[in-house]
Amino acid sequence: MSFKQFNTYSQGIEQLQRSLERGRLAHAYLFAGDQLGALEALARTLAKTLNCEKPVTIAPENPKSKPAAEGKSNAGLPFDCCDHCSSCRKIDNGTHPDVFSIRPESKLRQIRIRQVTRRDDSPPRVLIEFINLKPTESPYKIGIIVAADRMNEEAANALLKTLEEPPRNSVLILLSTEPQRILDTIRSRCRRVNFGGERPPELDTKEFEWLKTFSDSAAAERKSLLGRYTLLDTLLKKLTETRTGIEENLKLSSPLEKYDEVEASLREQWEKELDGAVESEYRRRRSELLLLIQWWLRDIWLQTLASTPDPRSSTLLTFPQLSGTSRVAQRITAKDAMANLQLMEQLQRRLHTNVQEALALEVSLLKLKL
Repeated sequence: MSFKQFNTYSQGIEQLQRSLERGRLAHAYLFAGDQLGALEALARTLAKTLNCEKPVTIAPENPKSKPAAEGKSNAGLPFDCCDHCSSCRKIDNGTHPDVFSIRPESKLRQIRIRQVTRRDDSPPRVLIEFINLKPTESPYKIGIIVAADRMNEEAANALLKTLEEPPRNSVLILLSTEPQRILDTIRSRCRRVNFGGERPPELDTKEFEWLKTFSDSAAAERKSLLGRYTLLDTLLKKLTETRTGIEENLKLSSPLEKYDEVEASLREQWEKELDGAVESEYRRRRSELLLLIQWWLRDIWLQTLASTPDPRSSTLLTFPQLSGTSRVAQRITAKDAMANLQLMEQLQRRLHTNVQEALALEVSLLKLKL
């Protein structure tokens, strides 16, 4: 995607593009928002923009600007990417030699020092070593740290020197849905761009159908625990399907599928890296699914307010097509609806710890007022 294709995050994108138009590129950015997947897409778009072979060089809001020569910007930096040149395609496919990402690994779901700087047990590429090399085929080396709030203290401290003395033609992009968890010494050395705010999720047909099933199941009038466990089963099946899909997709791109005869130690390392990547992506997708349920619960809360003097409550629904929303809202109070939202926020926080997933989900769904 190019910046112009993002239908949301306009304020953050405008802030970023203004600085690019003026030739003011930071050596390190902190992209903060509520969906890690969207932040990754935005980071890739910035990487594409800086390394694009045919970049957009004139802001749409400034049509009187004189055209720059192809590949050159009037202010020294491109404004957007073309999204179809060889460089852009490589970045989208994860094969560009000058763009590299790290993300949480291991059972603790942390970004560890072995990923940031070279250690005996480090993977083939580590962030600091990568960022200090000269660009191979593009103007900039781009390092992306996914879920930067998951860096342990040792890894964060190892990154500090690079943030203080960044190599030329290099940009680090830290992504976080919880930037307050990042060390102050790290945050202070990055230019923060917010891509957050409360915004409804964009659903495809399959996702919407699942949410409708979940909503109808919750709205069914069952007095026993059977109905609540049916709801839990709907969620757990979706999560299992999600994990299976992630495992299948990431396994296809793993070197384990390409090389049969390798040393046992290297195979073990690749297996650990694959497990870490699967777990990281699964946790991201799980968080997005629970956030989707939170938006639905928000609709219920707004419906409970429909009898109050505020006429806007009925026009602010995220999913007005779901009939189950109003049926649940008729059975509970606004106080209960707000308690549901708080309960889901607590669940999201618990799942960032080492709590057992199935137990945490079961307890939370049994406590929901439906």
